[in-house]
Amino acid sequence: METQNKLSNLQIELLKTFSYDLDEKQLLEIKDLLTNYFADKATQEMEKLWDKQNWDDSKISEWASEHMRTEYESE
Repeated sequence: METQNKLSNLQIELLKTFSYDLDEKQLLEIKDLLTNYFADKATQEMEKLWDKQNWDDSKISEWASEHMRTEYESE
């Protein structure tokens, strides 16, 4: 089966915007900027979910004590 490597709209826009070489410092700054942007978006979505579900600190404690792995069965 042939897989198509279609670029996303973000990838295309970044290619157009940065069609020139950057020095290493600039590249790291842009990586940090993008990382922070997506981390902020994830945090905002988590806060919405947190509010919608009416969760509090006890939910984190509940998650911390959950056991989700299954028992290992030797053959």
